[in-house]
Amino acid sequence: MMEVRLQEQGDEITLLKSSLADALRTIRLHDQLLPLLKQQLIAVNPASARVLNQVCCSDGSPGSRKLSSSSAYDVIPHPATSELSDSVVTKANGHIGSPVSLKQRPRAATLDRWTQTEAPLPGQDTWQDRVPLHRRVQSLQLEDALPSGQPVAEGTRAKLHRVPVEEPIQPTTIRGLQRDDFQDGSCSPEELGSPSGSLRTSEQNLSAPRSAPLTPIHKGEKKKLVRRNSEKLVNPEKQRKRLDKKAASSANLLIRSSSLENRTKEIVASAGSPGSRRGTYNQEQSIKMFIRGRPITMYIPSNILNYEDLKMEPPSERLELDWVYGYRGRDCRANLYFLPTGEAVYFIACVVVLYHIKNRTQRHYTNHTDCVRCLTLHPDKVRVASGQTAGVDKDGKPCVYIWNSTTLDTLQQIGLGTFQRGVGSVAFSFADSGAFLCVIDDSNEHMMSVWDCSKGTKHAEVKNTNEAVFAVEFNLSDSSNIITCGKSHVYFWTLSAGQFTKKQGIFGKHKKPKFIQCFVFSLTGDVLTGDSEGNILTWGKSAADVKTLGKGAKETLQIIRQTRAHEGSVFTLCTLQGGGLLSGGGKDRKIIRWSADLAPERECEIPENYGAVRTIADVDGEELLVGTTRNAILRGTFSDGFVAIVQGHVDEMWGLATHPSQNIFLTCGHDRQVCLWNTEEHKLDWCITLEEYGLCADFCPNGSVVSVGLNTGRWLALDLLTREVVFESTDGNEQLSVMRYSPDGSFLAVGSHDNFIYIYNVTESGRRYIRSGKCNGHSSFITHLDWSKDGKYIMSNSGDYEILYWDITAGCKLLRNRFESKDREWASYTCVLGFHVMGVWLEGSDGTDINALCRSHSERMVAVADDFCKVHLFQYPCPKPKAPSHKYRGHGSHVTNVCFTHSDSHLLSMGGKDTCILQWRVTGGGGVESRERLASVSSTSPYTSSPEPGTS
Repeated sequence: MMEVRLQEQGDEITLLKSSLADALRTIRLHDQLLPLLKQQLIAVNPASARVLNQVCCSDGSPGSRKLSSSSAYDVIPHPATSELSDSVVTKANGHIGSPVSLKQRPRAATLDRWTQTEAPLPGQDTWQDRVPLHRRVQSLQLEDALPSGQPVAEGTRAKLHRVPVEEPIQPTTIRGLQRDDFQDGSCSPEELGSPSGSLRTSEQNLSAPRSAPLTPIHKGEKKKLVRRNSEKLVNPEKQRKRLDKKAASSANLLIRSSSLENRTKEIVASAGSPGSRRGTYNQEQSIKMFIRGRPITMYIPSNILNYEDLKMEPPSERLELDWVYGYRGRDCRANLYFLPTGEAVYFIACVVVLYHIKNRTQRHYTNHTDCVRCLTLHPDKVRVASGQTAGVDKDGKPCVYIWNSTTLDTLQQIGLGTFQRGVGSVAFSFADSGAFLCVIDDSNEHMMSVWDCSKGTKHAEVKNTNEAVFAVEFNLSDSSNIITCGKSHVYFWTLSAGQFTKKQGIFGKHKKPKFIQCFVFSLTGDVLTGDSEGNILTWGKSAADVKTLGKGAKETLQIIRQTRAHEGSVFTLCTLQGGGLLSGGGKDRKIIRWSADLAPERECEIPENYGAVRTIADVDGEELLVGTTRNAILRGTFSDGFVAIVQGHVDEMWGLATHPSQNIFLTCGHDRQVCLWNTEEHKLDWCITLEEYGLCADFCPNGSVVSVGLNTGRWLALDLLTREVVFESTDGNEQLSVMRYSPDGSFLAVGSHDNFIYIYNVTESGRRYIRSGKCNGHSSFITHLDWSKDGKYIMSNSGDYEILYWDITAGCKLLRNRFESKDREWASYTCVLGFHVMGVWLEGSDGTDINALCRSHSERMVAVADDFCKVHLFQYPCPKPKAPSHKYRGHGSHVTNVCFTHSDSHLLSMGGKDTCILQWRVTGGGGVESRERLASVSSTSPYTSSPEPGTS
């Protein structure tokens, strides 16, 4: 419903803007031609404007305004003009009579504020002495007011003949028209400065056949013009330019719109017309981009001579997935297996990772288009099946991929377009060597289906339950028997002739647990379940109760044994080769080894900071792999303990910063953890936990200190070696969104959600900070900012799509003239709005679709993090809309940040809700600079040397 209302409002706004554009164009045309008409009337007779005004008033025209009594004298009449007025007399019948000499009487000066005049000079006549203008002069046509040879469109002539003369003629109008004549080439500058030039221009303009013969205007004594009604003066030239800009803006808005359907979320780019420019520049070019209907003007740098000829190409560099940090254990089960190749297979985001635990290398299966939710291993220990959720785009439909773990080739795609919301559980059959695959989706009914693995066809399907389903498995000895468990249920299914029959497990005298978390098969074929009460339940068949249920009674599946195992839930069960059993606890974080008859043998407890046990994989009967609820994978034994081989964040991440000279980077997020990672060794160097969660970070240029901005307005400076807080401060009471050191490390800029940028002087190698100023001017929260290379200026973006520039050395002064910053060079480029990165915005973006971007240190490429789980790589600069790029998937949530390492050898991207950090290797690329690539569009390069702002 809201979309329909927004669409209707968008249509209404478009129609209103169309009407406004038409009206402004009409006003513009009238405003251009009306002064010409007035000028010619005054050239014929200075009193004609007043006479024409009297005629309009006598006709009852309600829109006409009485001209000021001084308006006819804003241009002092020449004596020759007085002779003309004396020689024209209108008779009662309207015909022109013979010349009559009139005696001129001096006119008394008036002191009225609105009609202030001066006493006439000797030889000047007053309007009382003038006779009415001849009707032929009153009905002067449009052609009489235009220069000779200038045609007029028929529609324009019909409209302008009805326009009354309403406003006084100001000296500025005459001067403006003279400038227009000079620009049109009708006269030279020398002619404009001389009376003869004025004469020549007037004669050219009055050469039409309908104009009356004029007495030549001779040179006369120049007298300083007296400006009348100074309180109400309006410069027509400035007003005309202002109307031109308004009309052009409205016209561009309508012309550039792609469709009404996309009007509410649209980015439109249009090149601005040349115009006057401040300083030493003579012509100005700007690009206007619209986000949610708001215009954003960006000025074209001086080194781009021909913007339209620029060609946008994808960069020669490309990205390859190098390493994946993290593991999804917080909300997924049975997602860790050990392969005969020595690799642990698990998943996070859209990537299935194969990690060699001894060689410490990774391989990646990346065919998934959205988050992987489940995983299972084929009985041959080679094939793997992985299921995904529904995605944010058309490619992200839930399905299951069966693929080869050795070659990483996809063997079969199962159920594309069949499952709803996502795939929750998958399992291969065992008795027939994995010929079938059972899948349970995430629909309301949790549909269960069985598929032929080799053909990819559906064999049977049934509604499972409306409650949550946690696990599914085939019976080890009979592929027609399937067991599922979940919230308050255990179901035993039998598949026969394509039809399912269901039996529910009977709890009997035992307390019914809220959740059945997991189950396995014992060597005897019994089913062992782990529940939320901390018990391991053994299920078996019992004879039919004929006495109670009668002759039609059937055998039931009941609990035959209950074993107390853990305090809290039993999250996972794992069978060992010798018949033993491993169980993992939730609340107690214990791993217990049981004998075949469920007698406890050994136990150990994993460290608290890793969370509870989520899943267990057997390596060789002694060594284990343990996945935890805090997204870590541990490796170890009962005797030696466990160490983490995979770690990651456990909540949404936003803060990312790379070291200025070392291969390390820092992350922070909503889990209140600040982590320092090593890109070469692919490991976590250290991790600390804060009282509040971090949202942004930046390294001091000397590399010894890193600053972290928190959600409360507080920020910390941490020593990298000691991990101690060397300084802390608070700016406002809202969250901080960006921290950025100046290139030389002498300043720190802190961007906040309270709309301010706080500036600090930095001393003692980043260990002492003194606030020196505050940038006040944004009308919304700060999103991104960058320093200039000289460390004197800041460019900043805000939540309402503003681009502002600041002079920090001048006391955090806001630079009102943004045109002066168009040629400034920036030490970094992370602002998502700007001329050099305008092309990264996709058509239809709403202003929040791009979360972050980062320019490489070589200034040849720019990486972009968007809301659609994609990482883009553009060439830099990319100032034209719809610039091509390389797109990379891997994240399963909005990508919150991207950053290049100090040598541009790798790119780091950070997911939001998927808690995943992807490390990309930058490959390819040559030594050709991007500016040279852009310059190759034509034989004449559009680039030239770029002068410094403010220099001539």
